[in-house]
Amino acid sequence: MAFLFESFEDWKTYCQEKNLSLSAVVIEYEREQKNRTEAEIWDGLAKAWDVMKDAVRTGLEEDMTSRSGMINNGAKKVFRYPTPVLSKEFQQLIARALAAKEVNSCMGRIVAAPTAGASGIMPGVLYTLQDIHKIDDRKILEAMLISAGIALIMEQKASIAGAVGGCQAETGTAAAMGSGAIVHCLGGNTDQVFNAVAITVQCMLGLVCDPVAGLVEVPCVVRNASAAAIANSSAQIALADVSSVIPVDEVIEAMGEIGASMETRYKETALGGLAATKTGQAIAKKVLIRDIEVLPDETTQ
Repeated sequence: MAFLFESFEDWKTYCQEKNLSLSAVVIEYEREQKNRTEAEIWDGLAKAWDVMKDAVRTGLEEDMTSRSGMINNGAKKVFRYPTPVLSKEFQQLIARALAAKEVNSCMGRIVAAPTAGASGIMPGVLYTLQDIHKIDDRKILEAMLISAGIALIMEQKASIAGAVGGCQAETGTAAAMGSGAIVHCLGGNTDQVFNAVAITVQCMLGLVCDPVAGLVEVPCVVRNASAAAIANSSAQIALADVSSVIPVDEVIEAMGEIGASMETRYKETALGGLAATKTGQAIAKKVLIRDIEVLPDETTQ
C-alpha cells in the first residue's frame, strides 16, 4: 500500500526508510491510489504545465476584461509598467501571477493548483523560476509532484477550500506549494522544502475569504500576486537555513484551528470583509442586475 499523505514528518520518515525522494513517493501514491501508470502521471504533469504556461501568456497577450468589469487587463499594465519597484524579475513574477488568475476570472483555461481561486500562484512562480534559473521541464514537473504532496497534507490537516478555511486555505496552500517547489528546483533538501512551507503559511495565517459580489475576482486576483511574492521570499529564507521555529506540521494544524474558528461571513460567503463594504455591496447589486438582464426570456422561446 502506498504512503498516505497525512503529515510532513511521516512523509520524511517514509522517504528515509524506503530510500525514496519526495517526488517518488507522490508517484507511488498516484500509481496505487489513482491506478495510473508512471508514464500517464508524467504525461498529465506535462499537460498541466503547458496549460499553466498558456494561461500566463494568454493573460499577458489577450484581452482580460471580466463580465463584472472588475478585472480589466491588470496583468498587462503591471508587466509593461516602466519602473520596477525592486527588479524586472520581481515585476514579471507579479504580472505573471496576475495574468494566469485573470484568465480564470475571464472564464479561460487554467489549472486549479490547488483551487481555481489560487490558480495564478503556481504558474507565476514556476514560469518565473524557470525563466530566471533555466530550470529544465523535468525538474519543474518533479517540483509539481512535491507541491501536490504538500497540498494533500494541508488538505488533511487543515483545508484547501476558502469556504472551509478562508483565503489562507486557498492562496496560503498555493503559496506553500510554490515555495516548496522553488526550494526543490534550487537544490534544497527535504528539511528546507518543508521549512519553506512552514514559513509561507506563517505569513498567511488568518487571511479571510471575502470575494466582492461573490465572484472570484476582487480581492482574489491581487492576492495571487502577493502570495507569489511570499512564496519566493519564504523560499529564499528557507534556502538560507533560517528556521521557521514552529515545525511545519504544527503550523498547518494552527492553520486548521484558525480556519475552524473563523466566522462564516469570512469564508467565501461574500457577507463580510471587502464584500460587505459600501462599494462592494454596490458592485454586487450591479452584477446581480446585469445577470438578470441577460437571462433569456422564456416567453419568447
